[in-house]
Amino acid sequence: QVQLVESGGGLVQAGGSLRLSCAASGRTFAYAMGWFRQAPGKEREFVAAISWSGGSTVYADSVKGRFTISRDNAKNPVYLQMNSLKPEDTAVYYCAADRRVGPPRDQLYDYDYWGQGTQVTVSS
Repeated sequence: QVQLVESGGGLVQAGGSLRLSCAASGRTFAYAMGWFRQAPGKEREFVAAISWSGGSTVYADSVKGRFTISRDNAKNPVYLQMNSLKPEDTAVYYCAADRRVGPPRDQLYDYDYWGQGTQVTVSS
């Protein structure tokens, strides 16, 4: 069984930065990993994903150029570096793991394991 634990969320002013981490128990080094977010009253949406090797990434248009997903398979975590944060980035951010082989995917139903989420609040 895979367990995912997010950390690094918090309160930041607009224009600031945060780095989220996702620590996994189990054999996730071979899994593609993704970040999603859910704002109050809205559906959970895709943010970014990375292949098992780290060689392929995909981003939502709303975060391109501001967020960077990365992973260090030797040390386990998957990171989401968030720069130039905006109030509309406020949400609970979730880490997810996709067991299937292939490119990183951007649909919720593609992911098999989920963390509990970490709150990110961006003040204006």
